[in-house]
Amino acid sequence: MAYYSQRFGRIPPVTMNVIIINVIIFIATLINENFMVGTFALFYPTSPYFRWWQPVTHMFMHGGFWHIFFNMYTLFLFGMVVENTIGSKKFLLYYFICGLGAAALHTGVQAIQAGVFKMTPTLGASGAIYGVLLAYAYLYPDNKLTLLFPPVTLSAKWMVLIFLGIELVTGVTGTLDGVAHFAHLGGALIGWLLMVYWRKRGTLFNQRW
Repeated sequence: MAYYSQRFGRIPPVTMNVIIINVIIFIATLINENFMVGTFALFYPTSPYFRWWQPVTHMFMHGGFWHIFFNMYTLFLFGMVVENTIGSKKFLLYYFICGLGAAALHTGVQAIQAGVFKMTPTLGASGAIYGVLLAYAYLYPDNKLTLLFPPVTLSAKWMVLIFLGIELVTGVTGTLDGVAHFAHLGGALIGWLLMVYWRKRGTLFNQRW
């Protein structure tokens, strides 16, 4: 996906450091996958592998090169725009809350699924990344986005809505097993609620909490 904006410039600190931390943890996972996944991926709360820190640490874990590449590429493109718009402090808070919202909705859906899914670890920054995409579409709804494949150009608001619609359909129908569709939806939902809340308070475009 490509985008067009006058705000593309140097990488702001939160976006840059989140990318660096993800890359470091990915390298550590390549070195000792069993330890890293068993300790830092997100397990269902009744699992013997669950640890209290996993709702945070799972968003820095990735299952393969393409998984981390596309997440960090998306964060690079859109995170820097959102961070430069709302400020680094607010963006840091936003990113983590979206990631926690993703974990919460995913875990809630797991609670009503068959037991086998409760033993499957969840990892990846995708929930927080969907929150970043939602923020970009909220802030710049009419900016044009172009998919690399297929080469379709749409406004940001429609592109993100289509993505979320696909996530909802595939999540409900169980299509594309192995993808945490409701984590993506949870990140976007919490992101939208935060955007609306900050706008109503009149604090969306400055550094105030």
